Amino acid sequence: MKGRSIVGKAGLLLMCGLLTAVVVSAAAFPAAALGGLVAKAGAETFAAMPSTLVQQTAPQVTRILASDGKTQIAVLYDEFRSDVPLSQISPNMQNAIVAAEDHKFYEHDGVDLRGIARALVNNSQGGSQQGASTLTMQYVRMAQAYGAKTPQEAVDATKDSPERKIAEMKYALQVEKDLNKKEILRRYLNLAPYGNGAYGIYAGSQVYFKKSPKNLTIAEAALLAGMVKAPSAFDPTTKTGHPQALDRRNYIIDNMVSLGQITKVEGENAKKTKLARTANRPGNGCTSVAVNNWGFFCDYLYRWWLEQKDFGANAYERERQLKTGGYTIVTSLDIKAQKAARKEITRKIDDNDKNAVLLAGVEPGTGHVKTLAANRKFKLDDGTNPKSSNPQARRAGARATYPNTTNPIITGSGDINGYQAGSVFKMFTMVAALENGYELDFPITSGSTYRSSYPVAADSPAACPGTTLYCPSNASPNEKGTFNMWTGFGKSVNTYFVPLQEKVGAEKVVDVAKRFGMQFRSSAERDLIATPQAAHNFGAFTLGVTASTPLEIANAYATLAGDGMFCAPTPIKQIRTAAGAKLKTGQPSCKRVTSADVARKALDAARCPVGDQAQLGNCAGATEANAHRTIDHPVFGKTGTTDGDKTASLVVGSRSLVVAGYMVNPDWANHTDRMPHGIVNPVVYRTLADYMKGAEYEEFKKPGE
Repeated sequence: MKGRSIVGKAGLLLMCGLLTAVVVSAAAFPAAALGGLVAKAGAETFAAMPSTLVQQTAPQVTRILASDGKTQIAVLYDEFRSDVPLSQISPNMQNAIVAAEDHKFYEHDGVDLRGIARALVNNSQGGSQQGASTLTMQYVRMAQAYGAKTPQEAVDATKDSPERKIAEMKYALQVEKDLNKKEILRRYLNLAPYGNGAYGIYAGSQVYFKKSPKNLTIAEAALLAGMVKAPSAFDPTTKTGHPQALDRRNYIIDNMVSLGQITKVEGENAKKTKLARTANRPGNGCTSVAVNNWGFFCDYLYRWWLEQKDFGANAYERERQLKTGGYTIVTSLDIKAQKAARKEITRKIDDNDKNAVLLAGVEPGTGHVKTLAANRKFKLDDGTNPKSSNPQARRAGARATYPNTTNPIITGSGDINGYQAGSVFKMFTMVAALENGYELDFPITSGSTYRSSYPVAADSPAACPGTTLYCPSNASPNEKGTFNMWTGFGKSVNTYFVPLQEKVGAEKVVDVAKRFGMQFRSSAERDLIATPQAAHNFGAFTLGVTASTPLEIANAYATLAGDGMFCAPTPIKQIRTAAGAKLKTGQPSCKRVTSADVARKALDAARCPVGDQAQLGNCAGATEANAHRTIDHPVFGKTGTTDGDKTASLVVGSRSLVVAGYMVNPDWANHTDRMPHGIVNPVVYRTLADYMKGAEYEEFKKPGE
């Protein structure tokens, strides 16, 4: 025994003592005899071993639900497992695992000395190897493996050695003192592996039978119980595993009969049950979501979660929490709004179109994101996407984002900074003007072109001829005259809003945009607004030349409908832990960013572009009058177009939902297509109309109310 540890010697002596006892006498050892045997092997060493088992919760499935709290959007997990109480596990399963692994489970105190002695004799005589581990000892082994803090601890918890066996015995004795048999059985069944990605009895029942474990039949329970010993060898879905799984299932059924758990007739009938050859591996993550474009929302939730410090110090820890914590996440995703968005998108544009219609819907007053949809499938590019329409990217071998993409094209993140949205940004200028004492009826008279004081490069196409001054024009040469905020916003008059921005100060307009949630993700844009002095000369800002996303614009306009309260966009209604505790993370986080009166005034002017009537003044024109006619509720909003029609946008809102839509080429900002409002606009206002069907008629509030 030279070179062995003291514990190793104790193990060998213990085994020798057991073997000698078996040879000397056929009488069974009482449980109390273990103390004497261990004494021969070194009582002090055994006593020094820890007996309290560190029991960690095994990884659990996190479920993501729609706002109704019932409809499952996705599941995320490292191991497909969801613990269930014993009351939700069929008695057939409870009986089958005892029949498969430990006939004396309800009789021993955690260690079956007779079984150990029998296995020792059998193994020493060259018979088929027997482990003699009780269910309690097996539970100890699994619990130690899941409680391991390092890979080596996990190896030590499962390696076949005298040291491990002795420690297992001591832990098992203590577990039996701390827990009753039913609790041990519950924990065992929830930890055990069943193959094909199923961990725990809930997962096993779902993967093989698509049912709850409380409904398992005798034959089904016997199959699952048989797989625990060797999930790969007894896998019924493989050619070699199927006959072995069948034999072991029937062997366990016979055991159940001999133990009196079932009748002989029940056993014979169970053995006649055909053994299925398929498994139903559950989808994992957002790319497994195929219904109504839910994948884009799922991905938004996933990215949001990785930014929450409540779930860990870094992105790695937060992801582990999400995929192992067993959370139930009731999201803000509204099934009605999402179905409407996807339906209206599909009516107007194909998923295989290189151009994309991107939609986002936000609830005023909460920031709850109700819908995210696009004419794209949220799916990894499997090699079927065509080459990118961007010539430079195409030469580098890059593929397009259609029809499949996992890029956050609707919400922005990573290398997706957003898209120019055009005149929807004029709202920020209007708010800044109202905050600084200008009223909605403030008049400006200008021609179809305006010579501003803003500097631009001499060779810029936006420069006044022969100068370095910014010289914006209106969409139509006939669009000139005297306008106020109602008429200027309603007809989207550039030569009204650029001089209005000059009077207010572009830096103040930029500040409103920041307060209303614009992100300015690119370093170039951040440089343009880095200081008030730099922002002061940003003449084109009011015309929407900086990048934004539909989600940002929907939430910015929702701030108006929320009476000037900006609510950080959130995908969360409620997060519950595996233990049922409700978390505060993700609940609405709102702050006042402008006065209620300013918000109500700006919203009144914003009724003009979408064909509604202002309450405080007169509109005299609209760029999308069909919006109000179709929705038939009080609405507000704005259209947006960029130079060359490279982007078309529309935002329309009611008191309960604001929807923003962009039509863009996500792969190439400088494309040559013209984006028609005839596609994106109907998608946006019809989505809101579908959502508002049957809703109560709610008028917007006036200032001072």
